[in-house]
Amino acid sequence: MAMFGALGIAGTGVTVYRKWLDAVSDNIANVNNASPTSGNAFQARYVRAQAVDYGTGNGGVQVAGITLGSAEGRLVHEPDNPLADADGYVRYPDIDLGAQMGELIMAQRSYQANLSVASRAVDAYQAALQLGRNV
Repeated sequence: MAMFGALGIAGTGVTVYRKWLDAVSDNIANVNNASPTSGNAFQARYVRAQAVDYGTGNGGVQVAGITLGSAEGRLVHEPDNPLADADGYVRYPDIDLGAQMGELIMAQRSYQANLSVASRAVDAYQAALQLGRNV
């Protein structure tokens, strides 16, 4: 990966941030999903990233795993909800929409930055190839 290191490292960043975007969009899509109190609430997904070969400059980043949020959720009194228990409660996921939107913006910008690095690396490699042709 020595010659195309920038392209490879940016590619690992694109992959990690795509996974992060997928997790955040899944959380946002399920923020209003009600479930009965006898069941579990939707569990938010959080992407854990880790450096590969930290300090060498050759590794990039990878997804270390997906952490799930609490299945407890939060109880909301909605007696008109068809999923409500005898006391009128339903279970919603414990997901903060504002925090998820902030994470969405960070993941999107980071994804774009890694794509930009990859694009500039391709341009630099093409320019180097053109130099070799003109000799």
